Amino acid sequence: MSWKFYISQFKSYLQLERSLAANSVDAYVQDIEKLEQFLLLHGSEAGPLTVTDTDIRNLLEYIHEMDMSAYSQARIVSGIKSFFKYLVFEGDLDNDPSELIEAPKLGRKLPDTLNIQEIDTLLGAIDLSTPEGPRNRAMLETLYSSGLRVSELVGLQLNCVLDDIGFLRVIGKGNKERLVPIGREALKHINIYIEHVRCHMDIKKGHEHFVFLNRRGAQLTRVMIFTIIKNLSIKIGLNKKISPHTFRHSFATHLIEGGADLRAVQEMLGHESITTTEIYTHLDRDFLKQTIKDFHPRS
Repeated sequence: MSWKFYISQFKSYLQLERSLAANSVDAYVQDIEKLEQFLLLHGSEAGPLTVTDTDIRNLLEYIHEMDMSAYSQARIVSGIKSFFKYLVFEGDLDNDPSELIEAPKLGRKLPDTLNIQEIDTLLGAIDLSTPEGPRNRAMLETLYSSGLRVSELVGLQLNCVLDDIGFLRVIGKGNKERLVPIGREALKHINIYIEHVRCHMDIKKGHEHFVFLNRRGAQLTRVMIFTIIKNLSIKIGLNKKISPHTFRHSFATHLIEGGADLRAVQEMLGHESITTTEIYTHLDRDFLKQTIKDFHPRS
């Protein structure tokens, strides 16, 4: 069987059995295609069932020499290992040629965060006199109040805003659903937007159920959210590179600094592993100093 056949089978497995998002599926497929293209480029006729660990190591040496980042190399290794694990699982292979392949070690990068004053300044810079102003305020309040991913924000639907109990029903990675609390301030701005702006819009067919819409009445894109935040940061002269994810980082960091339980934060963020959430336990030096001062008997 050809590479095309096994890659197609693997893609179906990722979509149907693992329920991965389209972007994630495409990334996995591209990683396998890199191996296929490398083998062809170097005159190898190895197929998916005859690839050796040497073939894979040669690919990794090749991409390392291209000065590809450690993160990109690690992602390719992860994709290739997932592919061969799948072939073993399906019974197409007896031995996994990638089993002993190790990815480059990655340093854990601490996420950028905003302090409360910076968040207040950003929110205060939104011009509420424009039709987009109330929408933008509601979106950023929601990002910070509930720690949503940008994809979860643009996909938020009207029937998922559970106003009466103060929760959002969120569809996260892998179509997994979770309930996330939302603060009164964010709910207030969502309702202002819905009742005073959105209700007057000419909404495109098929987009009626999305909460946040662009000026043409269609679902907002991820890029638009990035642009809104970038323009606001320039407006206030913020000397940080921020994105929608910065609000998610800030949400988690501020909760943990305030003493929130790590597993509760994990649940709200929709992380599968607690180790992913642990990155938010980084605390600034001032907070650590104050903690020592307040609680250590010899302070």
